[in-house]
Amino acid sequence: MHSISTFDITKYPLLDILKDIKIGRIQLPDFQRDWVWDDARVRRLLASISLAYPIGAVMMLQQSNQQVQFKPRLIDNVKEPKYDKPNLLILDGQQRLTTSFMVLLSEQPVVIKDQKSQKLIKKWYYLDIAKSLDHNIDRRSAIIAFPESKQLRTFGGEIIDCSTPENEYEAGLFPLSKIFFFSEWRSKYSKYWQYDAQKLELIDTLELEVLKKFEHYQIPVIQLRDSLPKEAVCQVFEDTNTSGCDLNYFDLMSSSYCANDFSLRDDWKLREARFQQFKVLRLVRNTDFVQAVTLVAGYVRRMEAMNKGGNLDKLPGVSCGRGDVLKLSIPEYSTWADKVTTGFEEAARFLHGQKIFDAMDLAYPIQLVALAAILAVIGERSRSVKSRSMLERWFWCGLFSEMYTGWHETRTGRDVVEMPLWLQKGGSLPSTIREANFFPERLLTVRKRYGAVYQGLSALLRLSGAIDFITGEEINDVLYFEEQIDSHHIFPVAWCRKQGIDPKKYNCLVNRTPLSAKTNKKIGSKPPSAYLQELEISGVSPQRLDEILRSHAIDPETLRRDDFEGFFQARTKALLELISKGMGKCLYIEALEDLGGKHQNRFINRLNSESLFKNYL
Repeated sequence: MHSISTFDITKYPLLDILKDIKIGRIQLPDFQRDWVWDDARVRRLLASISLAYPIGAVMMLQQSNQQVQFKPRLIDNVKEPKYDKPNLLILDGQQRLTTSFMVLLSEQPVVIKDQKSQKLIKKWYYLDIAKSLDHNIDRRSAIIAFPESKQLRTFGGEIIDCSTPENEYEAGLFPLSKIFFFSEWRSKYSKYWQYDAQKLELIDTLELEVLKKFEHYQIPVIQLRDSLPKEAVCQVFEDTNTSGCDLNYFDLMSSSYCANDFSLRDDWKLREARFQQFKVLRLVRNTDFVQAVTLVAGYVRRMEAMNKGGNLDKLPGVSCGRGDVLKLSIPEYSTWADKVTTGFEEAARFLHGQKIFDAMDLAYPIQLVALAAILAVIGERSRSVKSRSMLERWFWCGLFSEMYTGWHETRTGRDVVEMPLWLQKGGSLPSTIREANFFPERLLTVRKRYGAVYQGLSALLRLSGAIDFITGEEINDVLYFEEQIDSHHIFPVAWCRKQGIDPKKYNCLVNRTPLSAKTNKKIGSKPPSAYLQELEISGVSPQRLDEILRSHAIDPETLRRDDFEGFFQARTKALLELISKGMGKCLYIEALEDLGGKHQNRFINRLNSESLFKNYL
């Protein structure tokens, strides 16, 4: 009967594992990032081993399958290994094994991170012999870190010098770097003390009660079989890694590509430098880029199969999940990476046209990935008026329908398959447009500054020429000169509270709009009628002021008479019309004509449902 297990569990002596690390039989996969412990963690680990306490299992990957090869790298402090290619790669337990090796077998100082400065420093670790044999003293207190010079200044100003073996003997400190070379150290220690009976008894007790624990210590090792596919290795690593840094598929790809003499990291650095020229692309990650390349490569594979007369139900799928990305070959990456880079740059141009200038204004980074892939596929044809209009509709439908909050790999795959067909051949509406809907009550429930609906509305207001109240400048111009624009209340919070208005109403998007800090300061806690009057006194004509207010989808008359309910109803309808125009869909605006009354109250009552409230926030 064939075993269906993908791993084996065995206990191995710590010393054997450390020896294999030293000769290079056990190494790290290149995707493992450097992660350095501080002194407290190092001492806690050493104390646990010295007391024979468990420190947890480690996980390693067998490295004999040529189909699942990762570029290896040596553990820190390994010098002149016997083997270039390892048998095992450490997936989980990197820092425990690295620390153990550096302290116990490398015969070099240990690199740790200083807790105060966060800088890397080097330490030697010693065991206070007397304290380690006192059962009333915490073992961690018996472990002392010395600077690289082996000269430690105490709080009282005294210098403890362990720069020579003789000084170590006198100080009663045992160097943990000599644990597995104890016989040699013991011989010299005994000779130094002229075989004093008390000293020999002390050192015998140390060996029996403490040092033997290191010698006989065993660690459970989970060995993943080399039959495990790369995407499974990635998933296992993410689920078990406790080092505080997440593995991503770019790291795995880099290691895999390096094994074939292709530096994915170097290639990405060049493309990243190009993206940094565009503010809206400044946060594009390496994982975003390889996802976009995967989408384009998948689209091409699908089209090739279709052109060969393949069954529509059996055509290759297009997606950018972990498994799909890890299957991207070097030839495919090399073929499409340049086109995808151009796709991202074209996406920046498109987004600029939608008045989305900065990466922080993007509601869904994954939508940028899909957009870049689509533009890479259709190329120059995206520049036509018709194509731009169709792309705009797709973009706003996806954003306001909040379709990219979950299962986005599938959504983006559909986009890349359906959009080029619609743009180039006038095929059926893409599912992102066909299934798009915007629920009017989202205007009441969204409060977050960086939520998709807020960011989308802010962009649409900029697109329609929103003007700052005080400066009279278009918000776009204010942003161009990198002045801060933020979401501010139209009817101030303090005034609304005095009027007894529901917080869910005055804090929602209907009562917010993008304004400069200067304008917000001018508004203060004054009612609209008061701050509008101040603006007119300062020289702004009533006609110009009305024009400014309408640029924010605000009815001037309701604001001038401090009519919150009238303002709320009118602006809700105006914002819905703005969204409706962007999506190219008729939203159910009529249902909100009585928003100040029963319809709005129904929304507010629904908000009092805890589960719904959490879903919206």
